[in-house]
Amino acid sequence: MLATRPGRVYGVAMFSLKRTVALVGMMGAGKSSVGRRLACRLAVPFCDADSEIEIAAGCSIVGIFDRFGETAFREGERRVILRLLHEPPHILATGGGALLDPMTREQIAKDAISVWLRAPLELLVTRVARRDTRPLLRHGERSETMERLLAEREPFYAQAEIVVDVDNGPHGIAVERIVAGLKATGVLETA
Repeated sequence: MLATRPGRVYGVAMFSLKRTVALVGMMGAGKSSVGRRLACRLAVPFCDADSEIEIAAGCSIVGIFDRFGETAFREGERRVILRLLHEPPHILATGGGALLDPMTREQIAKDAISVWLRAPLELLVTRVARRDTRPLLRHGERSETMERLLAEREPFYAQAEIVVDVDNGPHGIAVERIVAGLKATGVLETA
């Protein structure tokens, strides 16, 4: 039986997770969806950095961007992620641009194991078209913006300790690939 609260999922432990798993990658890669399923699979808490930022700020991410700008958002994002990294091991879905901040990258490398959910550009563009809540995609051509952002961010994502290719298939496939990668690194053990 699972108990939930906003942004977190708990269950019966069958595994022992030694470090927080930080899911990184572009918007639309499935970090939140895959992260929730992974947390259920491993029976550990799930945290969505974007949701935690909204709770801390008392407004939506779009609202933060509109009222304070991207720089202020990134500063808040850093503070929230650093706080979350000091909690017991859990699954953490980071924002697509979180790794742009050097301090965030350094802390994730120190306190977590990073997993890049790598998805093809075409899939990312299709997925982000479903919602109009992405501040960086509100102006200009989405596919061009996504291509530019991916080119800028890919070198940071590529530093992840585990890379999992995702496609339009069931999220359960990505979850099992992550579980295999975590076992191979020794971060995940059978309880």
